[in-house]
Amino acid sequence: MEDLNIKNVSLEKPENLDRHRTENFSSSKALVVRRGAPFKVRVQLDGRPFDPKIDSIRVKIMLGRLYVVMPVTFSKKGSSSHWKAFMDPQGLDPMNPSIFISSPVSASVGCYRFQLCLFTQGKQRRRVFGKFILLCNPWCREDTVYIPFEDQREEYIQNDSGLLFMGTAMNLVARPWSFDQYEPGVLETCLNLLQVSPQHQKNRRRDYLNRNNPVYISRVVSAMINSEDDRGVLKGKWSGGFKEGTNPSSWTGSGDILKQWADSGYSPVKYGQCWVFAAVMCTVMRVLGIPCRVVTNFNSAHDTNDNLVIEEFYSECGKKLNRSKDSIWNFHVWVECWMTRRDLGSGMDGWQVLDPTPQERSGGVFCCGPAPVKAIKDRRIDLVYDVPFVYAEVNADIHIIVLSGDRVLSFSKDTERVGSFICTKAVGHPRQQNITGDYKFLKSPTSTLSSRHSTNSDDSTLSRGSSRGVFVMLSLEKAPVAGEPVRFTVRVINKQNIPKMLKVHANAQAKEYDHSPSDTFWENHGVIKLAPMEDTVLHNQILPAQYEDVVGDDLINLAVVLEDIGSQERVLASEEFNIASPQLNIQIVDEDSIMPFREQTATVTFRNPYSHPVSGILTVSGAGLIQGKLHYRMPPLSPGGTVQQQVTFMPSMMGTKMLQANLSLANMRANIRGFKMVSVRRA
Repeated sequence: MEDLNIKNVSLEKPENLDRHRTENFSSSKALVVRRGAPFKVRVQLDGRPFDPKIDSIRVKIMLGRLYVVMPVTFSKKGSSSHWKAFMDPQGLDPMNPSIFISSPVSASVGCYRFQLCLFTQGKQRRRVFGKFILLCNPWCREDTVYIPFEDQREEYIQNDSGLLFMGTAMNLVARPWSFDQYEPGVLETCLNLLQVSPQHQKNRRRDYLNRNNPVYISRVVSAMINSEDDRGVLKGKWSGGFKEGTNPSSWTGSGDILKQWADSGYSPVKYGQCWVFAAVMCTVMRVLGIPCRVVTNFNSAHDTNDNLVIEEFYSECGKKLNRSKDSIWNFHVWVECWMTRRDLGSGMDGWQVLDPTPQERSGGVFCCGPAPVKAIKDRRIDLVYDVPFVYAEVNADIHIIVLSGDRVLSFSKDTERVGSFICTKAVGHPRQQNITGDYKFLKSPTSTLSSRHSTNSDDSTLSRGSSRGVFVMLSLEKAPVAGEPVRFTVRVINKQNIPKMLKVHANAQAKEYDHSPSDTFWENHGVIKLAPMEDTVLHNQILPAQYEDVVGDDLINLAVVLEDIGSQERVLASEEFNIASPQLNIQIVDEDSIMPFREQTATVTFRNPYSHPVSGILTVSGAGLIQGKLHYRMPPLSPGGTVQQQVTFMPSMMGTKMLQANLSLANMRANIRGFKMVSVRRA
């Protein structure tokens, strides 16, 4: 009888990538598929045709030292919880048979090897090897990461760009970010992140087995994004200079960070802050097939002593003091991942908070979550993981204390400011989506700005204050814009039927989003007289020349203290706000006919709104649009002047892509950004 051998095995990449919705990973050398669904390999035989009566094929699947061996059958039937391999008897090509290999819906994520063994009359003839990468499958109903709507799968798995929200609740800054999950090498680096983790290094078999569970995977990734306990991706830095690395504000996407980490032999990349940690984690989770989105919590509390109270101290002239270990970040960024929580029982499925920014240890390691959003709303602080910590981030009360030395001059409470607005990018649109109501029961409807200004309670917010005799309210006339004066009003009401003489102290300090303010850069002091029951409004402004060189990308803490000369009572009102930076404008010629591998032209325009000349470096990038980054030097531009830069690019893949531009100013602490969503259509 003529010999029969396996000559070659084809992984049928185009067909499999399309079937498994992994076509954007085509740059990977390995076949990329999703668990719970079959993929096809075509076997090329040498010699006589395949005869099912005397010939058989076995498949061995290997992950590390774990393996399973199974016969190739002629039936598709079988349990979704086991590996299976089958041929379709209809249309079988005896010289080139197709074998379908199907993984369990609970298979572990990782890089697998497989082996085909041909047996003829019970004797093994030849073995052929191959490999594939297996990811979670949010399209499969039985997978624990299944998410039921196609537009959400497109947004939370396939979208390789997005917006990170920063600034303040009253003046949101939408920052473009490129997740870069399809850029060459990113997939492999994300898988290597699991291999480098302490869990894998300590016990490889146990780690491989546990990688079937998104709860386990998400905790490993949360810890590995920061480098506090391991060879993690990013080193955090929140104070001092960044000369030994990159300023966190300069990053525009995850790809550069992950590539630098891999190229360095897994040494931490310097430096990251919360939005960088979160955005890189979002990339890793989307690569692994776990739906993920970036979330911003405005006025996020860091409660170090678990009493759900944050203390803030001010001087008698309105200067904010650094006197507490607790803190409130103007914004804090984390991620949510979508998964079924079989470990917690019904009701806790859905979005889970994960925070890779190193703040507190969880199980001895700097990671956080997955904490069910539903558990945070219901204050289920008895549940794992880290529900109490996240609950405090969105619900703590603020105690505001005015001091003279160590003597308390006044005390008030703010129960609305923490967690006043929580948002993420809307599905399919470049705008924010308000998800505050997912985290907390709202006392009143929350607008797209903030709920804290809707209260009438005398002591509930910092933007107003009251004593027995005086009421004060601080209001910005409009959201501040770079190059324009910051105009604000101080409304003062005499609540008593006697005249009053008041000292008015106004104080402005620059502050980073996560720190107490620095020294005062603007102040104003005066005395006013109020008739009995009089209501008056004081108008103030801070000129651009007074804040431009101090603030940059920072925020401003503005406080007013009224001192009743007669009664010695003091009352404080305060507001923290950001100044909206100018935007780069991007226009594309004939943007309705953009196709792959056809050169396009974009024009980036910048107008200088500042009171002095500026210069800098313009960087343009776009995953799927531009290979690497394009850099242009911008010469000095006078106040009010406009400059344009033409940019050519050539899309390499279809879909909605983000073209983003970043202007780093040489003589200011500011980055000017802009983005344009580009729809690349089939030719």
